[in-house]
Amino acid sequence: MTKRAEAKYKIDRRMGQNIWGRPKSPVNRREYGPGQHGQRRKGKLSDFGTQLKAKQKLKGYYGNISEKQFRKYYAEAIRMKGDSGDNLIGLLERRLDAVVYRAKFVPTVFAARQFVNHGHVKVNGRRVNIPSYQVKIGDVIEVKEASRQMTMVLEATGLAERDVPDYIDGDHQKMTAKMTRLPLPTEVPYPVLMEPNLVIEFYSR
Repeated sequence: MTKRAEAKYKIDRRMGQNIWGRPKSPVNRREYGPGQHGQRRKGKLSDFGTQLKAKQKLKGYYGNISEKQFRKYYAEAIRMKGDSGDNLIGLLERRLDAVVYRAKFVPTVFAARQFVNHGHVKVNGRRVNIPSYQVKIGDVIEVKEASRQMTMVLEATGLAERDVPDYIDGDHQKMTAKMTRLPLPTEVPYPVLMEPNLVIEFYSR
């Protein structure tokens, strides 16, 4: 399991954007970066800087995935047919922790990773505790019966601030979810603009 080496609020402030759309994000109050030099005026970013920021933002959004793992997603995306940027988003959205988060079984991406890691989730009836597990179209994701009354789960399913996207078929009565198809980047409910093609350009340099 990848360790989150820095506070998620600090990722928001470093990016200068509320990348998860959370009401409590400090970016809602302070748009400058963290640390004693955070309020310095920022110059215009170079092409490299723009690509790097796009990569950090996308990598941070999915629970601050490690650089090694994120580069593997890039390598897989360019091997696949079709648009590499679309492929990259498809691979990230097929992560088990991402599907659990999209289905509103947990309140945050970070909680989804921990939830899967602690063995609360089944895929096609078998327990899977690997957050990066690649879900296939039609796989049945299920919250274990013993875990369905957890406070975090009950609160998450009632959250009004985000909806289950069209490409996830979620059932909060049975606590199951299916990915019905791969989404286009424009269909993924990111609170901020993500630019996967800039990420592909960054690694292609």
